[in-house]
Amino acid sequence: MKYLLKAERVLSGRKGEVIKNGAVLVDGESIVSVGSADVVGAPIDPNVKVIDFGERTLMPGMIDCHVHLGFDGSADPVTRMKKSTDEQLLVLMLYNARLLLRSGVTTAREMGARSFLDLVVKEAIEEGTAVGPNLLVSNRPITSTGGHCWFMGCECDDTVAVKRAVRDHVKAGADFIKIMHTGGFMTKGSAPWYNQFDRKELETATYESHRLDKKIAVHAHGAVGIKDAVDVGVDTIEHCSWVTSSGYDYSEEAAEKIVEKGIHICLTTNVGWGRMSGQWLEERLQNISRMKALGMKFIAGTDAGINLVPHDKYVGGLEALQMVGLSNEEIIESATIIAAEACGIDQTVGTLAPGMRADIIAVDGNPLSNISDLWNVDWVMRAGTVPDFAQL
Repeated sequence: MKYLLKAERVLSGRKGEVIKNGAVLVDGESIVSVGSADVVGAPIDPNVKVIDFGERTLMPGMIDCHVHLGFDGSADPVTRMKKSTDEQLLVLMLYNARLLLRSGVTTAREMGARSFLDLVVKEAIEEGTAVGPNLLVSNRPITSTGGHCWFMGCECDDTVAVKRAVRDHVKAGADFIKIMHTGGFMTKGSAPWYNQFDRKELETATYESHRLDKKIAVHAHGAVGIKDAVDVGVDTIEHCSWVTSSGYDYSEEAAEKIVEKGIHICLTTNVGWGRMSGQWLEERLQNISRMKALGMKFIAGTDAGINLVPHDKYVGGLEALQMVGLSNEEIIESATIIAAEACGIDQTVGTLAPGMRADIIAVDGNPLSNISDLWNVDWVMRAGTVPDFAQL
């Protein structure tokens, strides 16, 4: 199907570009043309469906670089996952995928799911039998025995097991690899500041991922684990909290290496940050401000599904990025073009340009002036298709 979309402003996703009285021409899954309505909209093919969004803003669909579809965003998502059968979990994941898309998230990285269910959800969305964002899946997160998120499977304890896990995941269809290099906050017996793997095991995971032409995302809260991830050359670091058992241990030297190597950082800011206060938050924000000053590349990711972070609150994570000093333009870039670069899909999504996939949202307001206007996503197109909830 062909669409001609018009709006008072079009944010192309290219830095600083705002097209006044703009238009986007879509044919099938792809964007054909972007520019002023006077140029793009003439002559009008009688087979084109024209939608005039008036004072709304058209922009690229947003990207959440860190979600868990199998968590329900309640006060205790781990207990529900453990009690659920695979069939029950699959229903929940399909439901959460729909919530993400309805929020304007047209692409998401699934950062760990049980029983390869993320592959099932991805295939259903691509086949059109389910509604959700384009998914990049990691399958089960690689963890240590009894380690963080062990209940999702794939417990490994040496380089041989890690190497086999990477190969098995790629064979099954993983788009990237996720490894829990340090512990986490949601698993009993797991401390976020301790490494779960030694340097050689992380190096093996990174080498195997890159050998198989896959990126690797590394869960690393602890300061030592972050330094390991930087040294072995991973692609993205998730959380990057610099925590220790007694506070923080921010390393300017390691942070400089992150910038030098072009590693992207997913801080996993989310709606929960608005509920935080006190010295813990103040010190975390100070560290992030230092990272930003060095020129670090931040990508939007919310850890959707964890405690009190439901999948329809994506914009709360973008609002939290204001707390660390990002401008509205920088926040939008972190949720579009920079996120696409980190995921290795910037030739497909992240900007509105000819040949790009037609992932487009309409926002009631102007997020360049007020980032909170992104709560007002009232129309979504994913790969040229408009889901039933977004029909005008």
